[in-house]
Amino acid sequence: MTLPLIVVAGASGQLGQTLAQLWAKSPLPQYQLKALDRAELDISQAQTAIAVLSELKPAVIVNAAAYTQVDKAESEAKVAHLVNAEAVGRIAAWSAKNRAKLIHISTDFVFDGTSQTPYRPDHQTNPLGVYGASKLAGEHEIQTLASQRTAVIRTSWLYSEYGNNFVKTMLRLMDDKDQLSVVNDQIGSPTSTHGLAALIFAMISQGSYQGVYHWTDGASISWYEFAQEIQDQAIQEGLLSKAIPINPISTSEYPTPAQRPAYSVLDRSRAVAQFECPALDWKGQLNLVIKELARE
Repeated sequence: MTLPLIVVAGASGQLGQTLAQLWAKSPLPQYQLKALDRAELDISQAQTAIAVLSELKPAVIVNAAAYTQVDKAESEAKVAHLVNAEAVGRIAAWSAKNRAKLIHISTDFVFDGTSQTPYRPDHQTNPLGVYGASKLAGEHEIQTLASQRTAVIRTSWLYSEYGNNFVKTMLRLMDDKDQLSVVNDQIGSPTSTHGLAALIFAMISQGSYQGVYHWTDGASISWYEFAQEIQDQAIQEGLLSKAIPINPISTSEYPTPAQRPAYSVLDRSRAVAQFECPALDWKGQLNLVIKELARE
């Protein structure tokens, strides 16, 4: 008997690689997993993407494919919208027509950062830049076309042992530089792909999900505080030989093309309660990734 198929779009990204790595230990023996990279499933190519899905006939699609270059999006709005909104709409329409379930990954950048308490899934959205606006448009496509069998997971400050991310950039700079300056007035929550993957597996296992969920590792810290903890753990695990000074600076001292939300902590309580997920500790999740990098 052929097992029902889970297709992951974006297999070469951080989350895609983590889902594939953790699959053998997932609570989903009743499924098979096929993680497809851009060469195998380019969601921005309408006809070929639909042809691939129609051939594979997945029972569940996890869309981890996205345009994620926040600053570059300001000058590439058309491309960002194509990948993050139009392509998502096509996947949602195919899912609805073929009764497939869809889990789509979104972002804290759909918020403007003016809240002083963690953002709930039903909080008013108001993106500050092109990237956030394109991701929000993708959410709207899903909710319009396939709301009954879909979930959107908003997450923030995603990192892992794979690809390019803040943790790996900090480790490289800490090894190369005599000192670093890191922004201390943007507050959010890091999210390990390991915890996010576990949530996705739990959602598929339970089978009952709808609407918007938030997922992070539960912190409310600045990039500066995150960098400090990265350095401390990296020294402890032998990834770095010595500490260097890390200087806190304001966002105004580190201008970027795209404006970031000053506060983007997400309230993950709905996901924790519905899927009985452990409320992970951000330092413990960071340690898992630091240990993986040390092993490499």
